[in-house]
Amino acid sequence: MIFFAACAANQADLVAEEARKAGSEDVRQTSSGVEFDGSWETGMRFCLYSRVASRLLMALYIDEDTESDEELYESTLALPWEEWIDPDRTMKVSCTTQSCSWIRNSHYAALKVKDAICDRLKEKFDGRRPDIDTENPDISFHVHVYDRTVKWYADFSGEGLHQRGYRDEQTDAVLKEHLAAALICRSEWRKTAADGNPGLFMDPFCGSGTIAIEAALMASDTAPGLIRKKPYAFQTLPGFDEDLWNSLLDEARQRRQAALDERDIRIYASDISGRAIRIAKAAAARAGVDGLIDFSEKDFTAFTEKDVPAGPGFIVTDPPYGERMRVEDIDRLYTEIGRVLQSCFKGWRATVMTGDSSLLSNIDMKPDRTNSLYNGGILCQAAHYIIFTDEEKKALIERAKEKKRIRLSTPLSEGAEIVYRKIMKNLEALKGEMEKEGVTCYRIYDADIPEYAAAIDMYEGRWINLSEYAAPDWIDREEAEKHLNEIVYATERATGIDIENIYIKERKSQKGSAQYNRLATSNRFNIVKENGLMYLVNFQDYLDTGVFLDHRPVRKMIQEMAAGKRFLNLFCYTGTATLNAIKGGAVSTVSVDASSTYLDWAIENLKINGYPTDIENFFYRDDAISWLWETYDRYDIIFCDPPTFSNSKDRHTFDVQRDHWKLIKAAAMHLAPGGVLIFSTNFRRFRMDEGILERFSVEDITEKTIGKDFENDPNIHKCFLIRNKVKVSIPKKRSYRPI
Repeated sequence: MIFFAACAANQADLVAEEARKAGSEDVRQTSSGVEFDGSWETGMRFCLYSRVASRLLMALYIDEDTESDEELYESTLALPWEEWIDPDRTMKVSCTTQSCSWIRNSHYAALKVKDAICDRLKEKFDGRRPDIDTENPDISFHVHVYDRTVKWYADFSGEGLHQRGYRDEQTDAVLKEHLAAALICRSEWRKTAADGNPGLFMDPFCGSGTIAIEAALMASDTAPGLIRKKPYAFQTLPGFDEDLWNSLLDEARQRRQAALDERDIRIYASDISGRAIRIAKAAAARAGVDGLIDFSEKDFTAFTEKDVPAGPGFIVTDPPYGERMRVEDIDRLYTEIGRVLQSCFKGWRATVMTGDSSLLSNIDMKPDRTNSLYNGGILCQAAHYIIFTDEEKKALIERAKEKKRIRLSTPLSEGAEIVYRKIMKNLEALKGEMEKEGVTCYRIYDADIPEYAAAIDMYEGRWINLSEYAAPDWIDREEAEKHLNEIVYATERATGIDIENIYIKERKSQKGSAQYNRLATSNRFNIVKENGLMYLVNFQDYLDTGVFLDHRPVRKMIQEMAAGKRFLNLFCYTGTATLNAIKGGAVSTVSVDASSTYLDWAIENLKINGYPTDIENFFYRDDAISWLWETYDRYDIIFCDPPTFSNSKDRHTFDVQRDHWKLIKAAAMHLAPGGVLIFSTNFRRFRMDEGILERFSVEDITEKTIGKDFENDPNIHKCFLIRNKVKVSIPKKRSYRPI
C-alpha cells in the first residue's frame, strides 16, 4: 500500500522519520509532504504516533495519462468504488491540482469525480447512490492531479492528526499542536528525550500550554493517538482489523507506562497571565500530563537566578510578537528576553520562535542555527541559542585569540602577499588625505589586480565590506574560492581588522525584485560618521550597507548648497542625502521611496542625529515617477539617484538609459525658479538624451564628484547639474520718423 502524509512546509524530514519508525522501508519526501509504502499496520501505527503530520491518505488508484476533465470522469467511472463504499454510507470528495493545464478549477474537478463515483454506484446498486456530507462523512475521497497523473486516495486519518483533543478554551495567540511538536523536535532537548533521558524543559511564555504539553507527551513516550477523542477514518474503511488496532493501542499504553516508571521528567511552564495558566492546566489535565508539568504565574522579564530551576536545561518558547503590542513594547520585551537568558540561564540551551524574525536581533545573541516554520500562513523563525557560562565565554575568547595568533603568524600565500602589498600601498596614498578631510569610510581596493576582483570598503577602521565581483562561468570555482580567501587574509593583515568583522558579499548583476532581496535577517546596525552626521549601516542583511561611499562628495555638495532651500530626495534610499540637506540648513525636505524598509531606515537616520521626522521633514512611500506626476510642489534642490533597473507594481519596468528623459522632465516640472536638479546614476555606459541636452541647461560634474578613493574607477557614477533654461525676451528694434 502507498500512503501520503501531508505536513507543513519545511517539516517533511521530520515526517519522513516518523514514517520510518512506523515501519516503512520506502520513504520519499515531496514538495507537500511524504509518500511511503507500508501495510495497514504501518498506516495505523503512523496515525497513532505521528506528532508532526497533519493528515494521512491511502492511495487507491493511479492513472498516468489523463488529459481532460472528461477523461478524468471516465477514468473515475471505470474504478471499482463499490469495494469502498455503498449507497447506505455518506461521502465527501476533494481535489488538489499541481502543474495541470487542463483543470482550471479544483472544485469543478472534485464535482466531476463525485459524479463519476455516484454514477458507478448507481449502476452497481440499482440506481441508489451515497449521499454527500461535507461535514461528517462516513468516508472521504481525495484526488490529486499532477500534470497528466491522477491519484485517487481514501482519507486514512480522518480529523487532522494535529487535533489531539486536549484543547478547549484557548488564549488569543494559538500555536497548533503539530507546529509545537515540530519546534520541539528542532530543539536540542528532543535529542535527550529520544535517548530516554529527557533533560529539564521550560517554556516561560507558555500561553495555553501547547509547547509544554507536547513536550510532556514526548517525554512520557505518549502516542498522540492515545489521547485523541475522535476515531480515525481507517476504523470505518473496508479491511480494518480491529484486533490488530487494539494490539497497537496496548503496545502504546505499555510504552507510556514504562517511560513514566523509568524517566525523570521535569517540565516547567510559566506565563505572566493567570488566565493563560488556568487554561494551560486544564488542557494538560485533558491530555493526561498535568502531573508532569509545573505551572506557575510569572513574568519572565522579572526572573532572577533564584527563579531558575536547578539546571542546566532547555528553553523552548514562542514569545508574543503580534500586532496587539506596540512596537516599542515588543522590542523592549525581546531585549529583556536576551538580558534574562544571558544573566540567569548560563549553560542552558534556548529555542525562541517568532513570527517576526526582525525581533530576534533585540535578543543580542548570535544563534547557533535557525529553522523556518509555518504557523498557519505566518512564516516563523526558530533561533537556537547556546548560552555560555562565564568559563565557556572565557575559553571561547582564548581559543579565538589563539586562532588569530596562528593565522597572523602564518606566512601569506604568494597571491595574498600581492594583494596585501597593493592594499598597503593604497592605504599609504589615501590615509593622510582621508584623515585631513575627516573621512572614516572609504574604498581601499577595487579590483586593482584583475585576478583578485573585489571591492574593499573600510568603515571607521573597524569593519570591512568586501564585495566579490562574480567570477565568469569559465573560471574554476575552486580557484575563485581560493582567490577570495587570499583577499580576506590579505585584508585582515593590511588593515588589522579582525576577520570576524570582514563581511563578504558577491556582487553580480541584479534585476527586478532581486536587487532588493535581503541576504539575511540579522537586523544588526552599526553607526558610522561623515560630514558631521551619523548613518546607520548594516553589513549583513543587504548587498549595500546603507551608504554609497562613491556619493560622499555629492552629499557634501548638497550640504554646502542647502542653506535656506527646499530639498526633494527622489529614490531616497536610506536618506543620507536628506540628512546632509538638513545639516546644511534646508528649510524643509521631502524624501520619496517605494520601499518601506528604506524609508524606516531613513527615518531612523534622522532620529539618531536628533532631527524631527514629523514636521519640516516629510517621507512618502511611493513610486517616485508616479509621485512626481501626482504632486505640484516646487523645490530649490532636487536630488535624483535612480536605480539602473527596477520593477514597480504600479508601472512598467524602469531602465535608466531608456527612461531617464521622462524622469528628468517630470522632476524639472518641480524646480522652483533658479532651482537645480542633481541627477546621478551608476550605469557605467550612461549617455544623456540629446533632447534633455537641448531643452535644459546641463552641466556634467562627474569629475568633481569622484573622491580620491575612487579615482581608479572614474566611471563609478555619472553626475549632472540640470536647470531649466532661462527664457530672455529681447525687445524688437523700432525706428521712429518725425511727425
